[in-house]
Amino acid sequence: MHVSFDGQNSDAARWYAVQTRPKHEKSVSGFLEGKGYEQLLPLYQSWHRHSGRIQGVHLPLFKGYLFCRFDPQRRLPILMTPGVTMILGRGRQPEPIPSEEIAQIQASCDSGLQVTPWPYLERGDLVRVECGPLQGVEGIFVNEKNTSCLVVSIEILRRSLAVEVDRSCVRPIATQRGAAFSSAEAKRPFCAGAPAILLTPSFVA
Repeated sequence: MHVSFDGQNSDAARWYAVQTRPKHEKSVSGFLEGKGYEQLLPLYQSWHRHSGRIQGVHLPLFKGYLFCRFDPQRRLPILMTPGVTMILGRGRQPEPIPSEEIAQIQASCDSGLQVTPWPYLERGDLVRVECGPLQGVEGIFVNEKNTSCLVVSIEILRRSLAVEVDRSCVRPIATQRGAAFSSAEAKRPFCAGAPAILLTPSFVA
């Protein structure tokens, strides 16, 4: 992951998804960082066999994309960056990404937990992590091969990531039927030492 905090400080600066040429995510990240832009290239560790040995390599979490914070009225330097193909948006207007989604990506990647790409999931049954390195992050709770994961989706990319999570640290906050937990329940004290909350089948994919 590459993040620079020396970028554009304009009040109009927002986060946007930048599409790159295949296998150019890291080089584009370096170019943007060199130009002083605040940018984010989430990476995950993948393992593969090479010459009879297992080797780890860090790959882009969202293949072909990275995120950059800038003023959309001053986007030409972004578009002129070698390896950049376009800025995602509607028509010719770049579409900003909610800062909450960027924060959740950063929290997931900085957690030290295993993070992997995941098929995109529409907003449905939601949970919030109440303790641990992912505290405050919201996503969809799923079980995959006996592993509990929190799936965080980036709407504009139609992509998702999955990060391992302790199911005793998650609390359901909404369902597909739109029924949210009461404010009193949402504010009830919660910590790792509290009894585990058993998720109903509607919260387990």
